[in-house]
Amino acid sequence: MFSLAKLALVGVLSQFCLAQMNSLEGVRVHEHPDHTRVVFDTRSSADYRHFLLTNPNRFVVDLSDTKPNAKLESEKVDSRVVAGIRRAQRKKGVYRVVLDLKRAVNPREPFVLMPVRPYGHRLVIDLYWDSSEQKSGVQAAPVEQRDVVVAIDAGHGGEDPGAIGINKVLEKHVVLSIARGVKRHLDTATGFKALLVRDGDYYIALRKRPQWAREKRADFFLSIHADAFKSSSVSGASVYALSQKRATSETARWLVENENRSDLLGGVGEKVVLTDYDDSVAEILLDMSMDANLGHSIDAGETVLAALSGVAQLHKGQLEQAGFVVLKSPDVPSILVETGYISNPSEARLLATSTYQQRIARAIADGVQEYMRRNPPPGSLIAVIGDSKTISHLVKRGDTLSEIALRYDVSAATIRHANRLRGNVIKTGEILIIPRLGQES
Repeated sequence: MFSLAKLALVGVLSQFCLAQMNSLEGVRVHEHPDHTRVVFDTRSSADYRHFLLTNPNRFVVDLSDTKPNAKLESEKVDSRVVAGIRRAQRKKGVYRVVLDLKRAVNPREPFVLMPVRPYGHRLVIDLYWDSSEQKSGVQAAPVEQRDVVVAIDAGHGGEDPGAIGINKVLEKHVVLSIARGVKRHLDTATGFKALLVRDGDYYIALRKRPQWAREKRADFFLSIHADAFKSSSVSGASVYALSQKRATSETARWLVENENRSDLLGGVGEKVVLTDYDDSVAEILLDMSMDANLGHSIDAGETVLAALSGVAQLHKGQLEQAGFVVLKSPDVPSILVETGYISNPSEARLLATSTYQQRIARAIADGVQEYMRRNPPPGSLIAVIGDSKTISHLVKRGDTLSEIALRYDVSAATIRHANRLRGNVIKTGEILIIPRLGQES
């Protein structure tokens, strides 16, 4: 009897220990421009060790006192770095996950994240590769007749879905589609070049977004969102400029609180500051330069809001201000556009459609163009167009007459006539006179 009782007690204890073990709930992969992020979802905080192997390249994670969730499915991986994911139960309660890699990587130290709705515990692994393999972003060089550079920031991404609407419409997907639409419209406009801060389903820390725009020498920063509010009746598009004091409305305060916590969802495992200075110095520099820049941001925001009013219902008829982290660039005019509220069922259905997304995108692009043409940066093509009846173009290697005509939005025949050219042949180093729009003879 004693042996049977003892055996039964051992069985109960074994079941209890199994129940107390951590479990691997899922594995997700997000592609960034310069690295791949792998996220392990676990029931409780992970106790782990990791190591890198070569020939072939593998990244191994051993999870202590962990078992797989019974519902854990085999992962289908579509990644530039991770070829596949293998899992196996090891001895002494260790559960091993092997990431088979397509190339050599330089992994950062993994880190764990505490639960933040809608996520539980997470173990985050960032696998970086040689940055020289990637194409560098286009930068605006400080030369004559350069394009105006507009940095477009699609909110959220990766681990941070943003607001979630009916039929599981995710803000991160909606705003990326709109951002790409804005880029397409701006890139076809004479004298404009648009850059996407985020061009995929990955997360970028809030303070890194305006910092990235400044590194690309952007003339304008535009952040696009489609948020949620505690009441489903709230709807309409809004445009925000920065406020370093109190937000201008209850809705604005609510949005700021939610947007500025995105780093917790997105999984930022390192300290991120606006510049190379510490936070206190950055704040001093910000205060010194923000006043002049804020006036430009307000003017730009009002112009974009007016353009949006032609295609969308507005939440309010005037520009609002709030303390969004992404707007805190000291020298780049910056606005945040709330394209609507996914928490409103009717608006969520609209925002989920490609047709409405592109109407919104065109209106935003039109507003940005109008503002920049009224306030052209020195040395930009649109400044030259606005200041003179003709433009001088230095022919560079590879230039063709048809491409030059397309760039300045005039006909090839007009350029030939103005320069007394008999044909389409032009020479490197030659200076062509380009009649300004509306001045063609």
